[in-house]
Amino acid sequence: MGVDTHAKTHTFALVEAATGAVTATATFPVTPAGLDRALAWAGRRAPGYVAAVEGTASYGATLTTRLQAAGTVVFEARPPKRAARAGRGKSDQIDAVAAARSVLGEPVERLAQPRSGELRQALQLLLTARRLLDRQRVQDRNALNALVRGVELGHDARRALSDAQVAAIAAWRTRRDDSVAHAIARAEATRLARQVRALQGQLRENYEQLERVVTLMAPELMRELGLGPVTAAACIAAYSHHGRVRTEAAYASLAGVAPIPASSGNTQRHRLNRHGDRRLNSALDTIARVRLSHDPAARDFRDRHLAAGKTKTEVRRLLKRYIARSTYRKLQTMLQTPEVPH
Repeated sequence: MGVDTHAKTHTFALVEAATGAVTATATFPVTPAGLDRALAWAGRRAPGYVAAVEGTASYGATLTTRLQAAGTVVFEARPPKRAARAGRGKSDQIDAVAAARSVLGEPVERLAQPRSGELRQALQLLLTARRLLDRQRVQDRNALNALVRGVELGHDARRALSDAQVAAIAAWRTRRDDSVAHAIARAEATRLARQVRALQGQLRENYEQLERVVTLMAPELMRELGLGPVTAAACIAAYSHHGRVRTEAAYASLAGVAPIPASSGNTQRHRLNRHGDRRLNSALDTIARVRLSHDPAARDFRDRHLAAGKTKTEVRRLLKRYIARSTYRKLQTMLQTPEVPH
């Protein structure tokens, strides 16, 4: 069964596994009653089926949960590329049939399985929330710095405001002798400072929640130097589950730390890889910087490669590649392996 998922409706297509022939197609609304009708419709026409669902982590998340609860094997169907649509057009029925046929003839170990588990979902939600909170905190803090530099409010604005200065501004009260413009500036500075402090408190709570979830999923990971709740959570979220990233080389490529050849003639070199999961890349960069500061083995690694003619940037890239390899191997042993259907 292939499913083309959307916000309001899902389109289902039943395809014979042996021949690829289309048995039936239908569209149902994305409501509890609509999904019940869809599964009943599929069960009447195909007592046993494997589901290939597009968007198992977005539009198809609810359907995927229902299918898995019913004991149905579910795979992630990749949307067809534009070149593959040439000559056959596009419709929801066509895409549903393509989703079903995309898994035919493929070895089970090469098929993408949907992300599952409450802890993985919680980890993704916390990381997304942290990114939004941190972005808003930085914006508010930059706005506050700009305000105190543009209006004389009694603070030294030659440098960015410290946490103590932000706390002092957040405690300001209105003054009767201020002009209208000055009173508005003080009120806006106070609002921004209080918002920055509130966001800092929310980030601390987020940090503690991440620590609890990571401890439940892979407690030994945070024992590694440089791996705290945030960096460990980024590594786990990118790995997700067994089968998503099959080799440590693929994990390095996903992180954007796999070297890209950029040689020409007598020049032999590799260039920076700007692709991949930038959150994971940032986490590996943080780990590398911590180890270069506190780990004698990492400093020896740096010194050897600097002596060989590498630049500091190139050495950090090499170290990130090494960290990606070791982290992948630890995740393989720490995270519980889900059942693989056969």
